[in-house]
Amino acid sequence: MSLARLRPDAGWAFRLVIVAGALAMLAASMPGHLSTDSVVQLYEGRHHVRESFGPVVYAAILGGFDRLWPGTGLYLIASATLGFGAFLALRMLRPKASWLAPLMALAAVLSPALLIYQGEVWKDVLFANLAVASFVLLAAIARGWAPRRRRPWLALAALVLMLALAAQVRQNGLIAALFAALVLAWTARAGGWRGVAGWSLGLLAAVLLTSHGLALAAQPPKAGQDQATSTGLRILMHYDIVGVVAHDKALPLDDIRAVSPLVEHVIRDRGVPLYSPERVDYLDLDPGVGQALWLLPQDVVERQWVHLVLHSPGAYLAHRWDVFRWIFLTPMIDSCLPLYVGVAGPDAKLADLRIRAGVDRSDTRLYNYGTWMLDTPAFSHLAYALACVGTAILLLVRRDPQDIAMAGLMLAALGFAASFFLISIACDYHYLYFLDLAGLAGLVYLAIDPPLGLRRSR
Repeated sequence: MSLARLRPDAGWAFRLVIVAGALAMLAASMPGHLSTDSVVQLYEGRHHVRESFGPVVYAAILGGFDRLWPGTGLYLIASATLGFGAFLALRMLRPKASWLAPLMALAAVLSPALLIYQGEVWKDVLFANLAVASFVLLAAIARGWAPRRRRPWLALAALVLMLALAAQVRQNGLIAALFAALVLAWTARAGGWRGVAGWSLGLLAAVLLTSHGLALAAQPPKAGQDQATSTGLRILMHYDIVGVVAHDKALPLDDIRAVSPLVEHVIRDRGVPLYSPERVDYLDLDPGVGQALWLLPQDVVERQWVHLVLHSPGAYLAHRWDVFRWIFLTPMIDSCLPLYVGVAGPDAKLADLRIRAGVDRSDTRLYNYGTWMLDTPAFSHLAYALACVGTAILLLVRRDPQDIAMAGLMLAALGFAASFFLISIACDYHYLYFLDLAGLAGLVYLAIDPPLGLRRSR
């Protein structure tokens, strides 16, 4: 064997770090950290019932893995394989690997975003893994795309399935599919406008149809029509109405007053004092506020919301900015649940699932490890957003086919985060986990084969 073959290889060092990071995460977190939402959705998936407003497809996924191996251990292995596998596959997108790659990979696997969050049994984590993996697959498709080459139909089918699952697991997850369609349009541009329209619109149509089919298949037969989206929108409108009035107390609520002056009185005198841009839950401190709002007919709430948005945009935007500032900038991060370990949930459901609640020694170590980074860029959505912006710019300058797909991932993550300006009702840190994971993936991808003359490859 020649000495050249015995020399250290950056690519293999990179792979070793990612695999070791995945195994370390699983060793520290198996069978996963479960909050109340996780427990309820696992219960729904096991018994094929509908008792919450969580994504029905996510409950079905948990239930499917639970039938193969009771609990969430097998699901966690699959989710981690998807997430860490996407990072591992980044190496295959570049012809060479820099020694910056294993160093950046080490920083990534030691970050709470991978070491702790990949152990969470949350839809936000699965969505982020699906979205990042989708764009890595799209990058591989783009790299091999040529006008007369046979199309990778199996890879395209897998892309559609992952994007469809992402759209079902997270309500605004369709944003990832929109940016993926733009990337595919760029990839197919050599075929003229017909090719661009056909491939991009075809991808979107396939994702929408598959997503709808998944939702229908996952819906329990006795659950009736899924009300999760409509209920979520109603809660958002309640929050916006109270928030807009909190920012401008002189604003009239003519539509609500015409139906019930009492409800208007409750909003102004009891709802506004409880309002906080931190989260909608504070309105529940006075049960009468929620009861009054839910008594209003749906069309009245919709008309009042539209009237405030169109005729009082200043107050609406001020309210929405305050709410977005809390989720994006997390001015008091301890209030935004940045860390979660262990198992907690309804006692009856935990007993039925035969899952023990509590926090063990490994959970405590993870939590303490995470607290050391709370006030660092490791827990800053702004830092990850800047990483996405910088990565996208560098990749759009280099413009290799796979670079366009990875730049699309960065823009999809930024667009996903921006959508919370309109829909956010709480500042929980994990809601923007996709942004953090995409930012890390972008930095790792740049480190593998740095542009602008920074390459030191083997």
